[in-house]
Amino acid sequence: MKEPVSRGDEIELRIGNVAHGGHFIAHWGGRTFFVRHGIPGELVTARVTDVTSKISRADVIEIREPAESRVPVACAVAGPGGCGGCDFQHIAPAAQRTLKTTVLRDALTRQGGLTADEVQHYEVEALDERSLGWRSRVRWSVDRDGRPGMHRHRSSDIVPIDECLLGMPSIARVLDVEALEAITAVQGSDGEVTVIADGQVVSGRSRVTEQVRGDEWRISAKGFWQVHPALAERLVDLACSAAQPGEHWWDLYSGAGLFSRYLAEAVGDGRVDSVESYTASVRDARRNLHDHRQVAVHEADVETWLETAPGRPDGVILDPPRSGAGEKVVTLIAERQPRTVIYVACDPVALGRDVATFRAQGYRLADVTSLDAFPMTHHFETVATLTAEIDGHPII
Repeated sequence: MKEPVSRGDEIELRIGNVAHGGHFIAHWGGRTFFVRHGIPGELVTARVTDVTSKISRADVIEIREPAESRVPVACAVAGPGGCGGCDFQHIAPAAQRTLKTTVLRDALTRQGGLTADEVQHYEVEALDERSLGWRSRVRWSVDRDGRPGMHRHRSSDIVPIDECLLGMPSIARVLDVEALEAITAVQGSDGEVTVIADGQVVSGRSRVTEQVRGDEWRISAKGFWQVHPALAERLVDLACSAAQPGEHWWDLYSGAGLFSRYLAEAVGDGRVDSVESYTASVRDARRNLHDHRQVAVHEADVETWLETAPGRPDGVILDPPRSGAGEKVVTLIAERQPRTVIYVACDPVALGRDVATFRAQGYRLADVTSLDAFPMTHHFETVATLTAEIDGHPII
């Protein structure tokens, strides 16, 4: 029998394991709670924020027995009822990575079907020394009174705020710009800042400059680029190293063509098919890849393109949205039997699901590198390498 509890009630909880999404598990009165702002092992007072028949939610409001890894938060609105962005600002950075490692291994076992022994050596590692001041793009929403701020967790409510400590110093504070809905500030690798209000560039250039391996990229300020300045180059190093001269590779969900460019350099006189559906990113890709004749840029839905894609590629880079590639896309790739699939994931649970599908199609998870590219949040980036096998032997 479950004990009655209502939204707004305050209850005592012992915080248990971390769960995907920045939550921690706790049990009370026969109920399972998803709790924010705790740390495993802590005894806390929590305020109930939601009650359902299966899982309820709560926010920590008082720490009775703190964990050793608890630290003071740097931001005044990072906590219960505040901005929903920084899930882990109350946790020391090294401990954040330990928690993310638990989430990674859990996703690969629960969703991916691997054993605990198979995943025990995978860890989330630091990308660089920054815990704050790393975001090169910051977006503020504007409330009904014209005040910029950030959304509360799982809410359309906006918490007024004039500074985001995750932002790089030149874009951390809200600039003096009028907007009805949103303000976005973007800092390129050259330090120049572009400001966008309600979708229109109001200061700076419409294209920002980014640097990867000493190469200059010109990217639409309103387009997609990795928000951590150290991430793009590290991903290239991890994702493109398997390509060999003369090979044929697919770069799926290719965005501005980051991987396609360095795949082209690796395959030499081979071929790269770059597939992206977002028009602004396709324009960026064509602009930045025009000197790389090995690359064919396709503006297309990945699943639709795969249904009629030519030939059998030697390798595939797969960088899907947060929801993952999905069973149909994974199956269409596996049917062509590429030797290697490099899967770039920003969601470990979606990665786990797709790894399970690849494994059912005869692929083996050969390697995983995870990067703490989003400190103070529950997010991290993972690059997984899958290799094709028949009867336990690699496909060559």
